[in-house]
Amino acid sequence: MGKKSSGKTYTSKGEHRNVSRGTLSAMKRARDPSEKVINIQRAWLEGRNPWVTISNPNKEQTNKRFIRVKANELWGNPKERHKKMYMMTGA
Repeated sequence: MGKKSSGKTYTSKGEHRNVSRGTLSAMKRARDPSEKVINIQRAWLEGRNPWVTISNPNKEQTNKRFIRVKANELWGNPKERHKKMYMMTGA
């Protein structure tokens, strides 16, 4: 919801999008897959826990070829990773 205007200037109510859905989805389709992976890794290194899509390790589940897991479950905690790297180089 937008602010109430004093009457002298126009303030939008925020009811409608300013960019069409088709334009946004076209921009998402135009992204390179490697750019998506880089963004996920960057978020993980910043301490967030993004979802990562991987091929299903259980090959008997043929209806689920890919599964989504949290990055910390797959790669571990990024803070622990930095501590281990520092200890290895500092010793």
